[in-house]
Amino acid sequence: MRILHTSDWHLGQHFMGKTRQAEHQAFIDWLLQQVREHAVDAVIVAGDLFDTGAPPSYARELYNRLVVALHGSGAALVLLGGNHDSVATLAESRPLLSCLGTHVIPAVEADPEQQVLVLPQRDGTPGAIVCAIPFIRPRDVMQSQAGQSAEEKQLTLQEAIHQHYQALYRLACARRDALQLPLPIIATGHLTTVGASASESVREIYVGALEAFPSSAFPPADYIALGHIHRPQQVGGLDHIRYSGSPIPLSFDEAGQQKQVLLVDVDAIGLLGVTPLPVPRFQQLVSVKGDLATLAAAITEAATLGSAAQPVWLEVLVQGDDYLSDLQARIQGITAELPVEVLRIRRERGNAAATLQAAARETLDELTPFDVFDKRLQLETLDETLAAQLQARYRDIVASLQEGEA
Repeated sequence: MRILHTSDWHLGQHFMGKTRQAEHQAFIDWLLQQVREHAVDAVIVAGDLFDTGAPPSYARELYNRLVVALHGSGAALVLLGGNHDSVATLAESRPLLSCLGTHVIPAVEADPEQQVLVLPQRDGTPGAIVCAIPFIRPRDVMQSQAGQSAEEKQLTLQEAIHQHYQALYRLACARRDALQLPLPIIATGHLTTVGASASESVREIYVGALEAFPSSAFPPADYIALGHIHRPQQVGGLDHIRYSGSPIPLSFDEAGQQKQVLLVDVDAIGLLGVTPLPVPRFQQLVSVKGDLATLAAAITEAATLGSAAQPVWLEVLVQGDDYLSDLQARIQGITAELPVEVLRIRRERGNAAATLQAAARETLDELTPFDVFDKRLQLETLDETLAAQLQARYRDIVASLQEGEA
């Protein structure tokens, strides 16, 4: 059986005043072409289909077109909820989409059997069993206990997630035995694992409770399809535990990454192989840096990737120059005749106060509460022990507030 593993589409993302609609449409068209060319039996999207809980109408339209097109191609579709997704939004069309060969798992189910799926091959015969695990919200698998320290909460949540994976794996094995077929077992997930390399567009999840899930706590599935981390990577060097990464760059620090989706081949023996399919770049994002003497050449070089019809989206990081009130005008002068759009100008300064001042011009979408707190701490002269204690206390406070909201 051949499965295409992807994640973190973030349909509806509003990127510094720019819509990603054209990029997402181009990606979906490309994805459908890959499904046909490579005779894919099933597509798994491991969370964060949408960027917000209330996606714009065009994002919902893209979502619906994908479902219809994949149904017509003969491939099954598994959609998992991520931390950006609204459970209610994904659940509202679930019964209808099931008629089109699409399995939607918005959140942890009250009946875990609902998360164990038998995926068919194109000829209709069973091809694999999937432990369909979405983003796990702490309240779905554990109850908060008064008086627990931050470390105790981490261990409690980690164990609860571990038990959820193990329970579903046991159900999958039982389903395989009942079918009397040597089917491979695939698990999914939307979380951070120990050692995973993230990017600035990845928001922390399990804030104050669980920073990362150890790969050793996963069950012995033949393949584990993960989402949440936007950089494609193997986990712990293991071939069968992978993040596919996002299909388009969702922040400027992802601009240099080669985005990909993964073709996963499995059979009765287990995992046969994983083949990355490079995703074309549908909109050029470039981050350039230097002082005013060198930026002109860097920007001109970046402009060669664009055209009048599709200019390059540019981030400019200015290094080494003292404060210049006309910095924006100077950058505009350099870019005036070039096929580029400057979406962000940032300064790189040596002192903490200047760094905080520059960060103040960033939007809230670019900063987490912990970024703001850390930047504020940089203004103080504190020993490392006290700074660590303050950061731990702040995480506890945020975690308590989140539990109160839940």
